[in-house]
Amino acid sequence: MTSDIHRRGRAAVTAAPGPGAALDYYLISSGTGAEGVVVEEFALTGDFRTVGLDTAGWTAAEGVWWSSAAFGRAMREDPGLRTRVRAVSRPEAEAAYRDLGGGELPGETRLRALFHDHRPLPDSPPLRLNPPRVPDGFHDTRVYRVLFAGEPHLSRLADVVTLAVEAEDPQIRVVGTGELRTALDVFTWDVRRIGPGTACSVDLTAHLGTTSDEPLGPLLRRLTTVMRHAGAVPVTVERFS
Repeated sequence: MTSDIHRRGRAAVTAAPGPGAALDYYLISSGTGAEGVVVEEFALTGDFRTVGLDTAGWTAAEGVWWSSAAFGRAMREDPGLRTRVRAVSRPEAEAAYRDLGGGELPGETRLRALFHDHRPLPDSPPLRLNPPRVPDGFHDTRVYRVLFAGEPHLSRLADVVTLAVEAEDPQIRVVGTGELRTALDVFTWDVRRIGPGTACSVDLTAHLGTTSDEPLGPLLRRLTTVMRHAGAVPVTVERFS
């Protein structure tokens, strides 16, 4: 999938988020530094829509793992809490957990076993107001929106978008665009402000050259990971066509 990627004027992305990134990791911090680790995972349908979220955390002060749908909701609804939460890689989470006295961070199978407070998310089939417009040479066209709370640091999006000239202007809606071409598929996306400083999205259009949608999951995952590490917190993935 990484063949024929346009690298200038169009963003270059890799297909997969990298090793050790099956779960989402965050550090909780205060003014004195890291206080704990948060681990999350979205439940997905077969066509990559989100239908649920699991959140578990550990803080040095409590010394035990807890599962909390309310905390996962607060990460997305409370701007003050979002300023204390930072997306990290698993190796970074392992180092922080060790430094805080937790020892070795449990493996991902064990971490999933800590999810006891599942949060269902609203879901509906794709809304098709009109038949999808599938360009010649493609089997299917799909449109997805990955919704985020907050707004990313634009300078951290260089790996996935070409920024608009006036991207820093809060009135500019589409702050950047990207494209990935493979031998059979074409993917294009926009990073869009929904409310300045409040919410944003990645809007992805996928023209699929075969009946397989296998490349879509890794690409959606990669785009979401980059946005997370740029400071936005994922809320849901919707499919519009």
